[in-house]
Amino acid sequence: MATSGKKHRTHLVWDWNGTLLDDIHAVLGATNAAFAEVDLAPLTLEQYRETYCVPIPRFYERLLGRLPTDAEWERMDGLFHSHYTEQQAACGLTEGVEELLVRWGAGGGSQSLLSMYGHEHLVPVVRGYGIERHFVRVDGRTGPSGGSKAQHMARHFEALGDIAPDSAVVIGDAVDDAVAAAHVGARAVLYTGGSHSRASLEAAGVPVVDTLSEAVALAELMAD
Repeated sequence: MATSGKKHRTHLVWDWNGTLLDDIHAVLGATNAAFAEVDLAPLTLEQYRETYCVPIPRFYERLLGRLPTDAEWERMDGLFHSHYTEQQAACGLTEGVEELLVRWGAGGGSQSLLSMYGHEHLVPVVRGYGIERHFVRVDGRTGPSGGSKAQHMARHFEALGDIAPDSAVVIGDAVDDAVAAAHVGARAVLYTGGSHSRASLEAAGVPVVDTLSEAVALAELMAD
């Protein structure tokens, strides 16, 4: 992505899993490994992207034909995270991420990271990939897993202080990223490399792109 000589006024809020981190195959592998332990049939990547939704118990409802009980949800969630932790270590950053982060910062833009990955796990993982320095703030989920990002987004902007949501663009791979952006009055661009099919993302009514460089280019245009 070529940046112009102007300073960026737009703040970028990046998602982590499926966006900056190219981990969809680890997510799918962990999902199917967890499914094998509870006698659910494995999913292909296409099936996963067509079925996945938030809150995550609704995802399981689509597969079971009913909402899981609290005990079933806790077990499946625990199994998934156990298998994901094993597989995540082999994941790399999405192609071009480091260059995009550097260029946005060099153009005067600010950026932060908000993920629904548990905060205590997220921070050391982001640090391990050597990109923490590019963000004015890194926030992960606090509290139970499986819910929406909206309230976390509101707290993220409260913590950011003088960065207004209406000057921000959220870049993520899930419909919930667009929902969370709308909740605080920010804009959103959704990326097809993660958890949802293009058709599912397009239903959110925001721009949908196939590369993160396209996402950043759109965010730059939104700064005009």
